[in-house]
Amino acid sequence: MLNLQDLPISAKLKEAENKKFFARLRKINIRNLDVDIKGMHEKVFETKNCLECANCCKTISPAITNKDIEKISKYLKMRPSLFTEKYLNLDSDNDYVFKDAPCPFLMTDNYCSIYDARPKACSGYPHTDRKHFIQLLDRTLKNTFICPAAFEVVEKLKWKYGQ
Repeated sequence: MLNLQDLPISAKLKEAENKKFFARLRKINIRNLDVDIKGMHEKVFETKNCLECANCCKTISPAITNKDIEKISKYLKMRPSLFTEKYLNLDSDNDYVFKDAPCPFLMTDNYCSIYDARPKACSGYPHTDRKHFIQLLDRTLKNTFICPAAFEVVEKLKWKYGQ
């Protein structure tokens, strides 16, 4: 089992292999890829507990949409403009992201204090069970450096479809 401290090293060692595999995956039409990847995601998450890791919350910020801003600010009972001013910055892609890492809403026990109103990008992370997975390969490659579950899903995918 891969531990969190070894994840960046393991992901770096597999990066070239994963890029080559993803390039090949883009060229072939796998009819049931979304079904297969969802099954792999579910299998990996049978043994993963995000509360034991929370590396995503500790190291990266999701893109925060206007809908997320409305939902979170309502949940926090504050004006959207105040929420934006207090917690968000625009990144180089002109997306709102949290100003600081770890996430300002991550508690010491790895629970999220705004869980019921968390951003859509958070609720779907690491996005390894989404439809049209083939469109998420670049994001998935990046996520293998952050999320042990994403790393394992990619390893299962390579095993199934050959490297």
